[in-house]
Amino acid sequence: MSHLAGKRILLGISAGIAAYKSAHLARLLKKAGAEVRVVMTEGAQAFITPLTLQALTGEAVRTSLLDPEAEAGMGHIEMARWADIVLIAPATADLMARLAHGHADDLLTTLCLATQADCMMAPAMNQAMWRHPATQDNVTRLTEYGWRLLGPDAGDQACGDIGPGRMLEPEAIVAMLFAPADNLPLESASASASIDSAPDDTVSLDALGLAITLTAGPTREPLDPVRYLTNHSSGKMGYALAAAAARRGARVRLISGPVNLPTPAGVERIDVESTNEMYEAARQSAIDSDIFIGCAAVADYRAERFSEHKIKKTSGDEALELRLVKNPDIVAAIAVAEPRPFVVGFAAETRDVESYARDKLVRKNLDMIVANDVSQAGLGFGADENAALLLWRDTTSESGRLELPPQSKATLADAIITTVMERFHAKQREALQTPQQDTP
Repeated sequence: MSHLAGKRILLGISAGIAAYKSAHLARLLKKAGAEVRVVMTEGAQAFITPLTLQALTGEAVRTSLLDPEAEAGMGHIEMARWADIVLIAPATADLMARLAHGHADDLLTTLCLATQADCMMAPAMNQAMWRHPATQDNVTRLTEYGWRLLGPDAGDQACGDIGPGRMLEPEAIVAMLFAPADNLPLESASASASIDSAPDDTVSLDALGLAITLTAGPTREPLDPVRYLTNHSSGKMGYALAAAAARRGARVRLISGPVNLPTPAGVERIDVESTNEMYEAARQSAIDSDIFIGCAAVADYRAERFSEHKIKKTSGDEALELRLVKNPDIVAAIAVAEPRPFVVGFAAETRDVESYARDKLVRKNLDMIVANDVSQAGLGFGADENAALLLWRDTTSESGRLELPPQSKATLADAIITTVMERFHAKQREALQTPQQDTP
């Protein structure tokens, strides 16, 4: 179950070109199990229609403070009390200024003054407007009043400028709703941020907009209607990786074997049972993925024949013979597919960890591999902690090895995703710098 399940979210939309993203944001919030009601400013309706948001949320969209029907029951106060979270996305410079100075001249600003909910906003404006001292003064006021700013991101803008001010992608916003404040971009989390801060001064959103497919957990190979072959994987490492990637702004699709874990915020989850089911889901998902991470503990073999009825113990038999056949090798198949994503494999070993991992890295044509010794007590399968050895193939550097000591799986996941993103971006830069051969 998502951390957003059952949360009551009041989504405010103000008049910015980024309002088109708000429809997707509303859809993601609903998909995560939240109750969503939308309030739009008058200007927002020039960019996206209330009918669109009503269709996506299943709730009437409020646009006017002086709505006689709603105000008969003090509707704006009721909505302010209803919300667990007030999220404004996009938040324009004008709206930020009005909120910073306590205005209540439309429905959205009135609700914000009246609510005791957690208040968050995703700024969206031209880079010069974001950097202007007046806007930065308003950022200071808003953070002092308890507002939490999600973003902004930096990059190309609709006006043609480049710099900070872009609204975060909806996936990143959903993932950051429950992230601690010290995981937010520094320009947003600190009231004293410099208006000259460069995009590099922000906490990493290096996966922003990237499509990442992860596999996690075990697979089950049925023998008969009541028995199956499986392993001890709990899925904790894969789920921690999915959460870490989503916090960095990636669009994460998690293909999960049977586990008892909640879906991380902002992550799309696909449940499977057998290796063949995981293979088909991974093959389809990898087609439009930038990165594929095969963290699942996949069963290498399955029963050659599935018994339609429970296999009975026969009197006098001291042994039962099962014939097993090979399952498809998921990560190896993705590594030779076209188009090919950046492929990261995992190696759970009990001895000669580095030797086996290096062999797997080359033999399966992987870009990177994460190896761990599952024979160590308190680490690996089912545990809350893990250690890892990261190996990669790199033509631009002699350093292709990083050892990560025992730590919580959540902390380890952040370190692994950091290295994955470093290697992914390095490979992208290398591809751009490599001259293309003319085809004769």
